[in-house]
Amino acid sequence: MRTRRLILEAAASVFDEFGYEAATIGEVVARAGVTRGAVYFHFASKRELAQGVVEEQFVQDVIPERACKLQEFVDTGMVVAYLMPRDPLLSAGARLSLGQDIHGDLGGGAIPGWIDRLEQLLIAARERGELLPQVVPADTAWLVTAAWTGVQIQSQKLSGRADLERRVAGLFRHVMPTVAVPGVLAALEMDAGRGARVAAEVSAARAAVGAREGSDVEGSDAEGEGVGAER
Repeated sequence: MRTRRLILEAAASVFDEFGYEAATIGEVVARAGVTRGAVYFHFASKRELAQGVVEEQFVQDVIPERACKLQEFVDTGMVVAYLMPRDPLLSAGARLSLGQDIHGDLGGGAIPGWIDRLEQLLIAARERGELLPQVVPADTAWLVTAAWTGVQIQSQKLSGRADLERRVAGLFRHVMPTVAVPGVLAALEMDAGRGARVAAEVSAARAAVGAREGSDVEGSDAEGEGVGAER
């Protein structure tokens, strides 16, 4: 699994830099520091490798669960905006998803996955009474994903994504009044720094889990040594 992740990270940097057509397995092998056989053990073709890069962004849920599902909805867009310039997997996933030359091969890339994720959050928000009555979760998820994608493309073209977080925050400030009931809308955090704060929260939580797991392993080792000494 570590080797597979290493290959995917290397492939993401190659696809993000060169695009799908110009990317080569040889360059992925060089950047990953593995053998060509290792790459083909996990991925039978460049297309499968690209599909793996696209799908990897959905392996881990990076948004903490909130009492307010519309805050999770906003946080999803804001965290991705924060991570996009920093995470080659997300950046490459966007480039592969929008590349016209491979649209048929990848079936829309990451876009259907993001639409589905946002729709599920909106459905949960509706069950909690957070949505205005006219909101249709499937339609809103589709439109917000399309708008977010457009913002990302324009930000990349005009500023190299330097203003992406600010622009995505502006998108949510324009959209959410048509989605959220007034009481929920007033409590939503939609400022440009929201993505960075949530990402830091996730990193701290993962570090705490890692520390606990390490402590458990050390405790198990010590217990094993004690049993061995008694014998």
